[in-house]
Amino acid sequence: MKNVKSVLAMLLALCMVFALCACGQSASTTAPAATEAPAADAAAPADTAAATDGAKVGQTVLKCAFNQTIENPEAKTLQKLSDDLYDATEGRYSIEVYPDAQLGDQQQTLEQCTMDALDMTLVANSIIETYVPDFAILGTPYVYDSIEHQQKVFESGKLDDLFATTRDHGFVVLSAYSLGARNLYTRDKAVTTPEELAGMKIRVMGSDTCIAMMNAMGGVGVAMAQGDVYSAIQTGTLDGAENNIITYVDLVQYEVAPYYNRTGHLMIPDELCINAKVFDSMSAEDQEALKKCASESIDYMFNLCAELRSDYEAKAAEKGVIFSDADVPAFQALCQDLINDVANRTDMTKAVYEAIVSER
Repeated sequence: MKNVKSVLAMLLALCMVFALCACGQSASTTAPAATEAPAADAAAPADTAAATDGAKVGQTVLKCAFNQTIENPEAKTLQKLSDDLYDATEGRYSIEVYPDAQLGDQQQTLEQCTMDALDMTLVANSIIETYVPDFAILGTPYVYDSIEHQQKVFESGKLDDLFATTRDHGFVVLSAYSLGARNLYTRDKAVTTPEELAGMKIRVMGSDTCIAMMNAMGGVGVAMAQGDVYSAIQTGTLDGAENNIITYVDLVQYEVAPYYNRTGHLMIPDELCINAKVFDSMSAEDQEALKKCASESIDYMFNLCAELRSDYEAKAAEKGVIFSDADVPAFQALCQDLINDVANRTDMTKAVYEAIVSER
């Protein structure tokens, strides 16, 4: 009898463990007293998520996917946003960041967000462009004169009508961030002119606009998931890629592409998205708090990147990266037809382009 009781006790304990593990699988984690957000059973086990720096855990924890490291400035911005949201909602909400593409690449996580399987995700503008083509205007080459100009555009409120168009696809855009100007980096040689770029296979983000941009600049645009880029350059499948200095260093791609060429061709945004049903489940007060915190996080993000950019360039130089200044006017001239084409596609792209120009 004693042995039977022991076995029964062990089975009961195992059942409790399995029940707790199952609870850890939901997309948003909610304390019993709170109203549960409806986004459904997502993805990675809870113990793989990165907790917020401030360790302020709300009654409802919104899970947010991110494809880069937890040290990335955008991840740090999300962590601060979580703490600000916790304070603004009096502890009702916080955000938990899942970095390093734990929940999938950007295309996959936005798809999860549209299908009610993930609360939030931060993805490149080119990914949203595949749902709403008008977003292409925000990722057009040389459309921003400077980082400061881009920040003014993002904080102006003039993108709200464009952002509202994603709701039909099941998600809401809360804010736009940027890690700075993207530049070419190459495996075998410096590239400073369109002639030197001719025929080189360069990884770009997966949008028609990005591919057309690289082709116009003289190269061959190859769309590829970020996780495959390092090995593709290493094996010679690619001749290089393009990205901002922060991402370039964080992903240690300088190991396979040590020539960093300052073309400054693109300042493409990353947008913070939330599942529409999750957003609608929040009270009007909490919705406004989230929108306000997200808007205020833009300035924090840009300031943090400004502080870090020179540090990242110094890190790259220490690793042997060779910096070259490119003939920007030559590349810019080759992209002008693409700029005009995207800007004049629809009434929305015309309005957004005019808004961008008005902030110069």
